[in-house]
Amino acid sequence: MFIQTESTPNPATLKFLPGQTVLDAGTADFPSVEAAEKSPLAKRIFDVNGVTGVFFGNDFVTVTKSDDVQWDHIKPAILGAVMEHYQSGQAVMGADANAEAGHAEHTGEDAEIVDQIKDLLDSRVRPAVAQDGGDITFHGFDRGIVYLHMQGACAGCPSSTITLKMGIENLLRHYIPEVIEVRPVAV
Repeated sequence: MFIQTESTPNPATLKFLPGQTVLDAGTADFPSVEAAEKSPLAKRIFDVNGVTGVFFGNDFVTVTKSDDVQWDHIKPAILGAVMEHYQSGQAVMGADANAEAGHAEHTGEDAEIVDQIKDLLDSRVRPAVAQDGGDITFHGFDRGIVYLHMQGACAGCPSSTITLKMGIENLLRHYIPEVIEVRPVAV
């Protein structure tokens, strides 16, 4: 098994490509050791000292490290954990765990606008963000303000504010006049 790695715009996060499907559908975010209890693979990765976050996409795993460790010191252990997991034959997610479909539900008078927002996010934003090892999902819409949840390499990325304001906000405002602003949300 050969696992490739790619840098992301977030210097604290690396993208690992195991050459196999990680999740059949959706994403899974593990911002803490406690959250990783749902996934044998995430638990193995969190066993590496210095890991502070794990995120699964369709064909990648992104790992976030603490500032006090260097990638050169922990990358081999993470590669070993991923390889060990796939060789074990265990499932990526526990039997009672599900990948997240993504967007929060929204009903009410703004439902048509929210559907347009979700469509633009799915068709234009999420594929590009997945290339960088992360995901951005709809969290809410209130009085012209779109609230988005950033995951994986996007969470805590120094360029995420620019991505939100210059990229996503401009895109949504261009196509949906009711959108005034885009703001990040921590869940």
